[in-house]
Amino acid sequence: MGRAAELLDVTPAFLRSLDTAKLFVPQRSRGGHRRYSRYQLRLAQRARDLVDQGTALEAACRIIILEDQLAEAQRINAELQRERRSQGPPE
Repeated sequence: MGRAAELLDVTPAFLRSLDTAKLFVPQRSRGGHRRYSRYQLRLAQRARDLVDQGTALEAACRIIILEDQLAEAQRINAELQRERRSQGPPE
């Protein structure tokens, strides 16, 4: 956790608060240390940016979750559109 906090220029407490807010749940090492994926670090950076702009932590986490859900829906939509185009017009 210390290295992740250094990379993001945040405190370990900030990272723990993201875990508490259920933005993400980091993996744990055998020794019980939190281990963050690159994706989780990107989410933490986005949370920090929103908090730095004056957004409350809980609201920032909700915004990030909604942004993530929207991106996934757009990805699925684009995939379905490609499949539909590749099948050609209905007969």
